[in-house]
Parts: sequence; structure tokens; C-alpha cells
Amino acid sequence: MNRRTFTQALATAALSAAVPPLPAAPASGATSPKAPPFPLSVMLWTVFTDLPFEERLAKVAEAGYNNIQLVGEYNAKNWSPADFDRANTARKRLDIRFDATAGLKNGVSVPAQRDAFLAELREALTPMETLSCPAMIVLSGDVVPGVSREQQHQASIETLKRAAALVEGRQIDGQPVRLLLECIHREERPRYFLTSAAEAIDVVRAVNHPQVQFLYDIFHEQMTEGNLIEKLDKHIDVIGLIHVADVPGRHEPGSGEINYVNIYRKLAQLNYRRNLAMEFIPTGDPIATLRAAKAMAWQAAAL
Repeated sequence: MNRRTFTQALATAALSAAVPPLPAAPASGATSPKAPPFPLSVMLWTVFTDLPFEERLAKVAEAGYNNIQLVGEYNAKNWSPADFDRANTARKRLDIRFDATAGLKNGVSVPAQRDAFLAELREALTPMETLSCPAMIVLSGDVVPGVSREQQHQASIETLKRAAALVEGRQIDGQPVRLLLECIHREERPRYFLTSAAEAIDVVRAVNHPQVQFLYDIFHEQMTEGNLIEKLDKHIDVIGLIHVADVPGRHEPGSGEINYVNIYRKLAQLNYRRNLAMEFIPTGDPIATLRAAKAMAWQAAAL
């Protein structure tokens, strides 16, 4: 997949010419900024990939995060029951929660894959329950030759309606099971069907089910259409997860063209309460970079 030292001072300096300065870091003994209403998470595929799974969790915890998102590592490695036990022991010891996972192979917009998608989702609920992970990221799949765009749009709605019926009322770790529809920009995946947040949101609204929501990947949408904050204003009610990386390069906030300070402030103003996940490739030391990214979000969202 194409999805390392960076300090808080550098992050602030990178932004200072373009945006109002962040509050200064609190002096020793001073009160830290109030945590934002949205929990922060880390997409695990982006960091510490050369380490065993449990050590990766420990590194994320060292960076100051309590939530981690997966991409079906348990499927790729064909985990045994002992592997699941080790993962659960590690996350509980570290006070880590798995808040979302991905990894389904079939897409919701491909009519011929509908039954396979539903079967795959049904099967995925077992490891999700084992890991106390209540959300599944779902993809549209690619454009199908000979099938019109409208047909694939309607297929997305119908497949997600059936998927919603499959998880309706179901809870994991005391939370409703949620399905999170994600866009991917064409430069990363040229044949991908859902590249526009506007169209994906139309699909989610047509499904009209509280357990089906939109995954707003800021990186992908900046690459596709931009106009990032207006979409937050208009559609915060159906946004169930936000992914963060800067453009270009999918690196940490403050390294590129996206004004994440204003995005975090807007999210706080809108009282967004669902997860926001760091899904960037660090340009410096991963732990230092993740800490700086967290500090930026906390300070920017401190209203």
C-alpha cells in the first residue's frame, strides 16, 4: 500500500506564515489544553511496519494515543486464536482500543460482488467482536466496464442497505456496529468508483441508516475537489470518521498545503465527537511526529 525528527515547534513554524499562531505550549506545571471533543486515533499501516504487531501498539501508546485503526492485519497474517489473545492482552495492558478496521476485498458499487461483500462482512464480524472493534471501513470497488455510473451508484445504495440490515441493532463493546464508506482519489487508484465526497455522501444519505456513515478522508478529498471545510459544515451529521494527512505526499499535518488548524477548529465548533485518525507517513521520527500531530489538534481545537 502507498497509504519519520519533527517537533511541535517545527509544526507551528510551518503554519505560522499562513494561519494564526497556535497557543504556546503550556509551561511546566501549567494546565494542558483541553482535549478536543473528537478522540484521536492512528491508522496502523502508516507506522512501525517493521515491528511485531504488539510492539507497534506499544509505540503508538508511547506517542500518546489510545485508539488504533487496522486494515485487516489479522486476515493478512492469518491469525491463530493465540495471535488474537496476544493482541487483546497487549491492547488491554496499553489501554488501547481498536476503533475501526478495513480489509474487505469486495466493493459495494459492483453489482456482481454484492453477495460476496455481504458474506465477507458477515464473516468479518467475528474478528471484530474478538478485538472489540465496532466499525468497518468499506470501499466502493472499481469502475465496471459496461455498467453505467448510475447503475453503480444505485448498486452502492442497495448493497449498503442490505449491509445495514445485516448489522442493524448489533453492538460491539457497547457501541453500534458502523459501516464507513470511503473515497479514494484517482491518482492513487485510477479505476476506483467513488472518488468524490459529494457522491459518496449522496449514497450514504440515500441509505438513510444511522449505522452507515461517511469516512471523510481529508487527504483524498483535497486531491479530488478541495473545499474541505464547507463539507464539514454541510455534512457533519453523516461523517462517522475523519482521516488526516497532508498534500502532497501523505505526510503529517503542517507539512503541506492543507490548513489543519482551521479544520480542527471547525470540528470543535461543530462539536464533532467521532474519531479522527492520523493516516500519514511521517517524514521524521514517528513517535515525535505523532506527538506533534496530537499537540496541533489539541491546541487548535481548544476554543
